[in-house]
Amino acid sequence: MPEKDSALYAAFVAKDSRFDGRFFVGISSTGIYCRPVCRARQPKEENCTFYATAAQAEQEGYRPCLLCRPELAPGTSITDATAMLAHKAARVLEEKCGTGDRLEEIAGLLGCTDRHLRRVFTKEYNVTPLQYLQTCRLLLAKNLLTDTNLNVLDVALASGFGSLRRFNDVFKKHYQLTPTSLRKQAVAENQRNGEITLALGYRPPYRWEEMLKFLAGRAIEGIEVVKNDEYMRTVHLKNAEGMYASGWIRVGHKTKKNAISVTVSESLLPVLPIILARIRHLFDLYCNPEAVYETLKVMNDIRPGLCVAGTRVPGCFNAFEMAVRAVLGQQISVKSASTLAARLVRHYGTPIQTGIEGLTHVFPSPEGILALEGPIETHFGPLGVIGTRSRTILELARKITQGEINFTYCHQPEDEMKKLMDIQGIGSWTAQYIGMRAMEWPDAFLETDAGVKKALQPYTSKEILKMAEIWRPWRSYATINLWNSL
Repeated sequence: MPEKDSALYAAFVAKDSRFDGRFFVGISSTGIYCRPVCRARQPKEENCTFYATAAQAEQEGYRPCLLCRPELAPGTSITDATAMLAHKAARVLEEKCGTGDRLEEIAGLLGCTDRHLRRVFTKEYNVTPLQYLQTCRLLLAKNLLTDTNLNVLDVALASGFGSLRRFNDVFKKHYQLTPTSLRKQAVAENQRNGEITLALGYRPPYRWEEMLKFLAGRAIEGIEVVKNDEYMRTVHLKNAEGMYASGWIRVGHKTKKNAISVTVSESLLPVLPIILARIRHLFDLYCNPEAVYETLKVMNDIRPGLCVAGTRVPGCFNAFEMAVRAVLGQQISVKSASTLAARLVRHYGTPIQTGIEGLTHVFPSPEGILALEGPIETHFGPLGVIGTRSRTILELARKITQGEINFTYCHQPEDEMKKLMDIQGIGSWTAQYIGMRAMEWPDAFLETDAGVKKALQPYTSKEILKMAEIWRPWRSYATINLWNSL
């Protein structure tokens, strides 16, 4: 066995959670593939073959293990991939697995041709984009069959299969059992009518309390609620047919399982893959905390405890919502920005019935803001938003609507941040902050930020920027560590 495979087998024997999701193990004696953390009986080394992705293992004919459940494995962070485009494409395929989007359409979102995307993706992941997409659909279906009481037809449609017959055929071909047979082996528990609960894995450690504290401090009244160690929010998303689905989500922590629980209202089933992709982004589930800490632990030479392993960068669920709040928060306190955002929601958000106290609206859409008649200042001014920021929000809405700025599907965040700074009223701080939270850019840095400067007193902004060079490519994580230290 090659030296690399021997090292991977050693990690498999150790059940090292740091490697979870970074490779999968095909076991020839059983015909299944496992996560490195699988607790089943240890196979012999000569029976193991190692794959970079679940899709690659499935293309070789392996079925997913019913014990360790590969569909729960965390993904990889943005700097783990040698090809940024291929990495971003993998995220888009995960999000789009519930739609019928063709590869040409997905390539268009990423600003390249389908031929180029196919070549780059196959080189990076050793499977074609369509093979990867099919595995995403199968693993989502397996998750739904195992953890929910949804009927098989609903599972098929939510997972992106156009028909029950197609779903049964593909599932049986790949897994050598029918969806109904799998369900008999794993009956879902603790599922209530009107809601669906799934689990999403991460690599430990995870500073859950710090994540919730960050989100709670910036929660927008009517849109988000943080209480009882859970995060809740309203959702309003377009499905594959162009129809909107509205509802709510609730996210909790399953510490012993290294996972978060995601509960969604059944009304959101048509957009479930999109929701799961956004939750992974919001809670930074792709992060490899060991790699981040290995680089940033030098921060503790400045002051002990300045960097703590397991710190995540809070992403966002709605990029426009987060960007507007960032603009509102320029040069004022976090609390004041929340107050302005809440006023905006009350006056221009869309009311929604959720049955959950505090979740009453969905955030105004870019199209909705552009549709307001008359000068934008006449609408936002009475709410306490100054004229320059009102016009900045309007221009931000215009550029997003016209596709001039791409938060969700950009694979070159630094280019998008430059476009943001072309908007009057958006400077480096705001662009970096949006890049960090909306574009998954791990190397954003806010050297002029008041909190960063306070955490690193008595250094000047220029000195801080120079100091942060050794923190690349994880300066976004360094920023969050500095804020947490306060």
